[in-house]
Amino acid sequence: MSEQRSYPRHVKTDAGDIEFRLMSRADAPAVLAFGKALPTHDLLFLPRNISEPKVLSAWVKEIERGAITSLLAVKDGKVVGCGTLVRDPHSWSPHVGEIRMVVSLDVRGKGVGRALSQETFALALGAGLEKLSVQMTVDQQAAIALFESLGFKAEALLRDHVRDVDGKTHDIVVLGHNIAQVQAQMEAYGLPGAVQH
Repeated sequence: MSEQRSYPRHVKTDAGDIEFRLMSRADAPAVLAFGKALPTHDLLFLPRNISEPKVLSAWVKEIERGAITSLLAVKDGKVVGCGTLVRDPHSWSPHVGEIRMVVSLDVRGKGVGRALSQETFALALGAGLEKLSVQMTVDQQAAIALFESLGFKAEALLRDHVRDVDGKTHDIVVLGHNIAQVQAQMEAYGLPGAVQH
């Protein structure tokens, strides 16, 4: 990583004080409880069902392997959000990272998602990634607007891409952010500090 961010970090939101910290194996029970409390529909834009213990176990292994960095948003000792940066340095796209993010219903619309997405974005910048992607169901209007405000643009629509527990299919939208291009444009205009956090 070109810049190492330090945690925990504390942020004031309309939901109160939120602590951001890196997820570890010790957080698994709290993250599982968080996943189980999410509406089922919210789980659809994550590649795997994080309310399943075996999925959580594999997730922790990926964190320990260094392929995934997950930030937890914690309020009063309870996980209320998770922002994850996934990258595969051994793939054909080592310069690309994927952001996965979800926040609990009780803190939505109170700035937690915005702060978490900004912090996850800063992690991606620190990792030297050139491009980011994020995906969600097309009806997640608030989440789409949030990422568009960070400079993400719609790149693909995947029709009937996920199937919920009732067997109904849903479309997924993929948003992308070309960090390298934006940084180059800012430097051309003499604004290199604009994307620093």
